[in-house]
Amino acid sequence: MMKSGADPKRVRLFRNDLLEQFTLISPIAFALTWTVFLAVALWASWGVTNVFAWVGLVFAGLLIWSLFEYAMHRFLFHMKLESRFGRALIFLTHGNHHTVPNDRMRNLMPPVVSVTISLGVWALLYAMFGPAGSVVFLGFGIGYVSYDCVHYACHQLPMRGPILRQLRRHHLRHHHAREEGNYAITAIFWDWVFGTEVPAKRR
Repeated sequence: MMKSGADPKRVRLFRNDLLEQFTLISPIAFALTWTVFLAVALWASWGVTNVFAWVGLVFAGLLIWSLFEYAMHRFLFHMKLESRFGRALIFLTHGNHHTVPNDRMRNLMPPVVSVTISLGVWALLYAMFGPAGSVVFLGFGIGYVSYDCVHYACHQLPMRGPILRQLRRHHLRHHHAREEGNYAITAIFWDWVFGTEVPAKRR
């Protein structure tokens, strides 16, 4: 892993330029990708059940995402691996973000990762619940997009308003106070539930 000579503010992850491009995503490309993806999910889930059950399943998907978000960040992105390969893998998936947290091209998950994982989750939910699984996945997908938008905003935008400021403070404490805590980005109550909240001042 080495810093790019072209952009001193970015950590270069691959020597190969094509592979390197797959690690980057602009906000416009993110918006286009996920507008299409969620539109397909909405089409696949529409009319599967009555409107009340449909809304309930979407909210179930949002809840599943919120737990997935917390667990992914805590147990995967901050996994402690001792081997050289393991450390390189963690740096590739998340460590580089802590090295250069305000790289606007890496504050959003690249589609090669997010879309691939989402397709796997969709297939799993469909296998478990049949067509209703597409409704649950729609909620899951909306939760993911909300997560990445909030994460991008925490690093790139002023975040005005009490709720947005609270979300930003919560995440930036993870970066600048203690990395072993404040794992949730959107559903920050999970850090309270699981005792991983980073207080405003160290105790």
